[in-house]
Amino acid sequence: MKLLVTGGCGFIGSNFIRYWFSKHPRDTIVNLDALTYAGHPESLKDTRKRKGYSFVRGDITKPEDVKKAIDKGVDGIIHFAAESHVDRSIYGPLKFVETNVLGTAVLLEAARTKSVPRFLYVSTDEVYGELALHSNKQFTYSTPYAPRSPYAASKAAGDHLVRSYYTTYGMDAVITNCSNNIGPYQDPEKFIPLSITNVLDGKPIRVYGNGINIRDWLWVEDHCRGIELAFLKGKKGETYLFGGKGPEKNNLEIAKMILRKLGKKVVVKKENEDGSATIHLVGDRPGHDLRYRVEWSRSKKELGWEPTLSLDDILDKTIKWYSENRWWWEPIKQRKSGVVVRHRIEK
Repeated sequence: MKLLVTGGCGFIGSNFIRYWFSKHPRDTIVNLDALTYAGHPESLKDTRKRKGYSFVRGDITKPEDVKKAIDKGVDGIIHFAAESHVDRSIYGPLKFVETNVLGTAVLLEAARTKSVPRFLYVSTDEVYGELALHSNKQFTYSTPYAPRSPYAASKAAGDHLVRSYYTTYGMDAVITNCSNNIGPYQDPEKFIPLSITNVLDGKPIRVYGNGINIRDWLWVEDHCRGIELAFLKGKKGETYLFGGKGPEKNNLEIAKMILRKLGKKVVVKKENEDGSATIHLVGDRPGHDLRYRVEWSRSKKELGWEPTLSLDDILDKTIKWYSENRWWWEPIKQRKSGVVVRHRIEK
């Protein structure tokens, strides 16, 4: 089988390529990536010389780049490529609309005209908005769309475009919506890798507001396995949700867990308060969603999928990886040290 993977130098995309080759070593993957701030070729250092792997540097919003990537034919497209940093979408929304909406439309049209057998679109639970903090509600397949950031709105538009190509043209398309991923090779702008690497560097963890916001955390390899199953076994035109095993913890609790696991004291202060602290509470982000939680029973019933790792185990594995792989994240943080971007709390 020959696959086109878009955004394969990003966090989830690079983990997926590595995962797919481990399960399907005879397959071929073409990786189309524009290598923006979140695309790191070093994430595939162990893969780029592998037989069956090829890289095309290109922009999904440009039909000529997409044509180059699929000109010799592919058996499926797995579409990860996206602007995904919520903070950046607040301060530069038009780029998110261009990449996540126009780019998805260009890929869909290329898949349609080339009669690509299957198209899988990797989306997010943020298209559904937010949940109340103190409730048992979860995002389900019937939850109305209610995106609350430019990032979430642009991904929701992508979902709708994919469904339109299924309905209008009969395209064999599948959508997956996932909760927040954690694992190796996640850009250190993001909350958990930023927190871990800050502690490793003797710096405080920065947490938005009072740290009450709750996320549903998913081990990236569990997500990759879900995408594999949805691509190979998912029903045409269907949507599959992938969420974490729990338990639920808010962002302040997660920051405390990271400190304790790294053997550090927990001292919480607002950023403008006197004295040193290991956690700084900083000004909140506009439109900060309160809570996410994904209900994934259809994925279990139809695909045989369920998450394998709890949040505690995920943090242990992630902390171990960042502790042992400074070669990967230190240069990225150094390159970004002069870029003005607010502290990451989202995926």
